[in-house]
Amino acid sequence: MTEELDLPGQDSDGGSEEVVLTPAELIERLEQAWMNEKFAPDLLESKPEIVECVMEQLDHMVRAAYPRVIKEENIKRVCQYRRKSQESKEGGPEDRIHRMEMERIRYVLSSYLRCRLMKIEKFFPHVLEKEKTRHEEEPSSLSPEEFAFAKEYMANTETYLKNVALKHMPPNLQKVDLLRSVPKPDLDSYVFLRVKERQENILVEPETDEQRDYVIDLEEGSQHLIRYKTIAPLVASGAVQLI
Repeated sequence: MTEELDLPGQDSDGGSEEVVLTPAELIERLEQAWMNEKFAPDLLESKPEIVECVMEQLDHMVRAAYPRVIKEENIKRVCQYRRKSQESKEGGPEDRIHRMEMERIRYVLSSYLRCRLMKIEKFFPHVLEKEKTRHEEEPSSLSPEEFAFAKEYMANTETYLKNVALKHMPPNLQKVDLLRSVPKPDLDSYVFLRVKERQENILVEPETDEQRDYVIDLEEGSQHLIRYKTIAPLVASGAVQLI
């Protein structure tokens, strides 16, 4: 895979630009987003452009791996052909490695999307409230599809609570504040990270009556266990990688 892919991005003035990535760089970005999403306690910024490009790359890889079947444009036949190929171990070592890489990428992408959906289901009132109060220039935590899913999930939850419990209660108890009822993401939880870009004067603990403020420098390549809230902006900027 040596062709290059165009990935939408932003320039320093906030305008849009296209970032040209090789397939290897694209998969590396997907893996970084996956690891960060997996270990962060809250829902991170949506990466729809990465997901879209990876899905296009997977489609290209499938067409390269199964050219004889793809000509018929029949996905069911492709799946059957994959199973038969796996059972008979058809093809040489290069073919099998190519297919293993396809399955690995598909697993990472599926795991990344599943992780995001699990967080949306777990924190849906707070996710929607954050999206509602987000400034226009701030990046969204939800893709359009995730936003629609979150709204539908909240509506279904409210309907279920009303039909099963609330309608049987006194009138003054027939309302529930989901923002107060559903736990928030625990931003004070601790995470492991690897520093990708050197950072200076990171405030770990603010000054109180009992102690002075605690500030540290993060050296490139070093690893730390630290409160997530302290380094959340660094995760968003890509300066650190959760591990």
